[in-house]
Amino acid sequence: MKENTEIITHPENIEISQTVAILIDGNNIERSIHSEADNTNTMLNLDALVPKLLVNRGLSRLVYFREGKHISEKLQERLHNFYHGSVRPCHKSADIPLSINAIQLANKVDTIIIMSGDSDYIELVRHLKSEGVRVEIAAVLKTTSQLLKDEADYYHEITKEDWFTLTPKKTQAKKTQAKKTQGRKQKSK
Repeated sequence: MKENTEIITHPENIEISQTVAILIDGNNIERSIHSEADNTNTMLNLDALVPKLLVNRGLSRLVYFREGKHISEKLQERLHNFYHGSVRPCHKSADIPLSINAIQLANKVDTIIIMSGDSDYIELVRHLKSEGVRVEIAAVLKTTSQLLKDEADYYHEITKEDWFTLTPKKTQAKKTQAKKTQGRKQKSK
């Protein structure tokens, strides 16, 4: 007589101890969000997005790669205070610095989440996976390469719930209006 044994699993009792690095191609994500929202004052809401991406996993690193000289001090401070993260300025594109950092982290974390839809990262994804790293992509659907999505272990869609739009300060709005008025006066002379 065979014994009937039933295996009962309780996912809520499983402790997940994966470590995750989130590497953000700031310019790529910002352009995607600005395009989707049709507003350049739209910003990524990391407070909403990061917990969604981690799903009970531990955050090991969060690095925001940003091309250009002007990088918001508020962003730097916020990333440091809330996520022990950092902003890394890039001379040109973030592709190379982000890729180098990802390769350096490959033997230190279980998962690397690349926030970009840029197909330039396909070879990086392949390399990281060959090193045994789980690679996830987080990006806006309309601006994400299908090849990149196919190559990744998982794709997180960044939607309008993951960003917010800043309202321009009144003083800035007044300055903009004053410049427009001054420009009209000069043209009419």
